[in-house]
Amino acid sequence: MGVPLTTHEVAHETFAPSRRLRLAGLALHAYTASGSVLALLIVVAAMDGDAIRALWLMLAALVIDGTDGMLARRLRVGETIPWFDGARLDDIVDYLTYAFAPVVLLWTGDYLPAGWVGAALAALPLLASSYQFCRVDAKTADHFFLGFPSYWNVVVFYVVVLGLAPVVAGVILVACAVLVFVPVRYLYPSRTKVFRRTNLALTAIWLVAYAVLLVQFPDPHPAVVALSLLYLVYYGGLSVYLTATRVVRRPRRTRRPVETAPAGRD
Repeated sequence: MGVPLTTHEVAHETFAPSRRLRLAGLALHAYTASGSVLALLIVVAAMDGDAIRALWLMLAALVIDGTDGMLARRLRVGETIPWFDGARLDDIVDYLTYAFAPVVLLWTGDYLPAGWVGAALAALPLLASSYQFCRVDAKTADHFFLGFPSYWNVVVFYVVVLGLAPVVAGVILVACAVLVFVPVRYLYPSRTKVFRRTNLALTAIWLVAYAVLLVQFPDPHPAVVALSLLYLVYYGGLSVYLTATRVVRRPRRTRRPVETAPAGRD
């Protein structure tokens, strides 16, 4: 009699992906990898002095990053292409599009203070993100980001669209770099189960507002700006609230009630 199969082995034996499903998985990985090309184009746009083109490309990268994970889970790429690490690919692309390319735009566009101060400020997001992307607990088991989730592309978007002064941009960079190390649990819009439908709907609205603000640049409508910023308030506020309530509700060690010792016990 042979050795019984484990549950994982049984699932693997019963799931036989078709060629069509494997090709779909490979196409999805290529879709994710296209973000690296967008990062290159963002850098080129930054070097050309075209900040708006760079921001449009960042929006495209956001859409890809926001959709590839859901598609990967639907296509079961972890099972159809088990020899390829899609999570590592996603991290590489995210570092390029969320951290490296946006910082290049800040630096080349003179959105930071001049001299060594600006250089030091530009280094902060890169160093902080290098740390965060290597943390094994950067994404929690219940699908939150631990610490500021390296949304430097979002920071750069507001610096450019709102025309923030270099000093203000520098202060924001320092604050966000510090928040990388503060264990606040930030929403993972496409995966966090709490208010998931609401989070997805509001994130979609924010992406539309992003596009509208780019179309309206350099004179964005105050109502669109307010709508866009309200999403940030919602995102940050709910993240802090869920972090705080989790700490409060964390089960405490139960104490044994004081009882009269039974006869015969010391």
